[in-house]
Amino acid sequence: MAGAYDDKSEHGKSPSLAASLVEALRLSAKGNSHTAASAAAVLWPDKERQWQAALPLLRRLVPGLFELGSYNPDARSGPAVWLKCAIAGVLPEIQFQGVPVVYLPGVSRTELRAIESCPRSLQPLAELQYRGVFWSQVNAKDWTVSAFLASKNGGLGLDVAQDQATQKALLRALSSGELMGKAVHELRGRLIDAAWLDSLLAPNPTRDILVWMNDAKATECAWQGGRWEVFVSRCRKDFGFDPAKDGELTAAEKLAARTGSWGAVWELYKDAHSSFPAVVDLLSRVQYSMGDLFADTSAYPKANDEGESDLRYRLNALSAMTAVQARVAILDAEKQHGERRSWLWAQMGKAPLARALGHLALVAQHTEATAFGNSLEAQAEGYRKEAWRVDAEALQALAQAHTKADQDAVTAALRAVYLPWLEASSVAFQKAVVESGGLNPGGVSKVSDPAGTCVVFVDGLRFDVAQMLAGRLGGLGQVALNSGWTSLPSVTASGKAWVSPVANLIAGKADDADFEPNVAATMKPLNTYNFLKLLADAGYEPLTGGETGDPAGKAWVECGDLDHFGHEHGLRLARDIDSQLAEIVERLQVLADAGWRRFRIVTDHGWLLVPGSMPKAELAKSQAETRWGRCAVLKDSATATPLTFGWDWCPQVQIAFAPGIASFVAGAEYAHGGLSLQECLVPELTLELEGGTPATNVSISKLAWRGLRCNVEVLPPLPGLKVDIRTKAAAEDSSIAAAVKDLVEGKASLAVADDSNEGAVAVLVVLDSQGKLLAKMNTTVGE
Repeated sequence: MAGAYDDKSEHGKSPSLAASLVEALRLSAKGNSHTAASAAAVLWPDKERQWQAALPLLRRLVPGLFELGSYNPDARSGPAVWLKCAIAGVLPEIQFQGVPVVYLPGVSRTELRAIESCPRSLQPLAELQYRGVFWSQVNAKDWTVSAFLASKNGGLGLDVAQDQATQKALLRALSSGELMGKAVHELRGRLIDAAWLDSLLAPNPTRDILVWMNDAKATECAWQGGRWEVFVSRCRKDFGFDPAKDGELTAAEKLAARTGSWGAVWELYKDAHSSFPAVVDLLSRVQYSMGDLFADTSAYPKANDEGESDLRYRLNALSAMTAVQARVAILDAEKQHGERRSWLWAQMGKAPLARALGHLALVAQHTEATAFGNSLEAQAEGYRKEAWRVDAEALQALAQAHTKADQDAVTAALRAVYLPWLEASSVAFQKAVVESGGLNPGGVSKVSDPAGTCVVFVDGLRFDVAQMLAGRLGGLGQVALNSGWTSLPSVTASGKAWVSPVANLIAGKADDADFEPNVAATMKPLNTYNFLKLLADAGYEPLTGGETGDPAGKAWVECGDLDHFGHEHGLRLARDIDSQLAEIVERLQVLADAGWRRFRIVTDHGWLLVPGSMPKAELAKSQAETRWGRCAVLKDSATATPLTFGWDWCPQVQIAFAPGIASFVAGAEYAHGGLSLQECLVPELTLELEGGTPATNVSISKLAWRGLRCNVEVLPPLPGLKVDIRTKAAAEDSSIAAAVKDLVEGKASLAVADDSNEGAVAVLVVLDSQGKLLAKMNTTVGE
């Protein structure tokens, strides 16, 4: 057996229990009167078959291990006659070195010693006891697992409890392989009892319950044997139920009740519910008591589902109420259902109406005031200060509804409280515009940007959405939000030129089509080619795609797709605002990484998003040259409407505007071009980055996955850097990592929290101490 054993613990300092067993067998051969070289075999009797579970591991450690049993040469198992031939070396297919060990399951030493009564099937091996040696205790008794661990004479001298439960647990732990792999030094100084042994097989019984509940049949099959016995035993002792007899529905009842030790199971489930997706289906089948008004039903999906149904009914009923009645009803519903936003089911996306209700309640509160101011300046100031929140909360309420039934309920609520306010504010604004004679009586303003400015145009960046964008840009630098008036009408072809750095070089004429003005010097149409040429001639480098340009100069960049998305998808724009803003932030981050220090973000117009569609305004086709949703060009022969103004680029072009929030096109939910604060008061964001040099230059030198854990190395190893895994590089809320990790000497290891993300496309990002993105690398989770 020389050289047969070299197994160590994982730390490499102490042999494992398996290695110690092999060493004991080797020393047994040396302890015979024969030399190790001349001993025929080590005989290992095991009447109670306690060691049989350890054989798979021992076969790897002991090449000369043979077993008495059925004929299986590949496993070195066979009857006594075959074993004697194999040990004698007369079977060419069996090769080994050193002293062979013959394991004898179900056989005791006394059976071989009494040759005259020895079973015939064992007799061929009986003579080996004279040429070999028994591996036995000093008192000649066969070694049991407990005896080997506890004995100080030939064993390991460990502290092993001698109760029956521990003896059973020893065999379970042995069969699992967990015990045999333990380093001996870890076993010294501790009491080896049933509880500790079972903890080797089930180190986290709280999590094991959830694993089993998630798929009871498959888990029982996977754990059959010792692991399953331990699980059942721990459940009986620690959690007061029997998995085999009570079943998973009983477990779900206890989990929802959260009494005693089940409270810890619930807390784990709350933190890691995505790892156990089927548990919620079990909990949904659990009935709860409706008699106690003060009972906590937050752990019952059925209570949440019934709450959503009740709230859906309440919101739909608002369609028959006045605005005042609807506001009261919404605030009453908030008192009853608002608590459900703190329930687990809301985190899982199963309480969309409760989440929407929080935003609807804010809409109800903010729409009580109907004083908008008389002048344009007063109305603009009121909107900038507070009123924009109404539009923002209405958007957020719509964003929560993903099914038609929920969209209908939220739509009913918004039409009851938001639409009257929207209509009143638009009428007040239109009155002020009439009294002022338009929005821009002084004409277009000339803008002068300093060198190092990148002007970023975002189509359809409404003021409330710009507030959201400003919050995201705060991590990049200093942000200032101002506002101005767009051109009349508030459409892209007109408004984009109005807010551009070359607006003073643009003019209109009476026959311009679709509100597209001209290059003033040549009166050529302001198509894309001519517009970009104007910008280039004025010193603004147009950047397209991923171009970054020269940070020492000036540039014009177009990004974002809010307006196009709104026209194509209507109400769905509310749900996709976050992803739209993330794309803008990501583009700005790339430019900042390239060295740009100053950004001026402009837009052409805002928009109205009216759930359930805008009211229809009538305008005869014979009156209109061209008709858009919220505005129309009147024919020369047409009679002016009460809301008729000249085109800001050419006042001779007369434009009729729809009253209030109406549209000339039926069924429109998303539109712009009319007269409202939401469409005409456009934001201007200024972003100033600290310092005059490009961002810290770092690179990701290593990215390696081990399961759902990502090992990262970054060069150079600068202090204060962090790493995160996201689905969108610039969107902090798209992180799928369990936690953002600090880079220590340029290295970090971070895990993905939810195993359902395995195989998902993601991006590893390197951040500085302020959360600024320094580097990124695309990856696939777990690849």
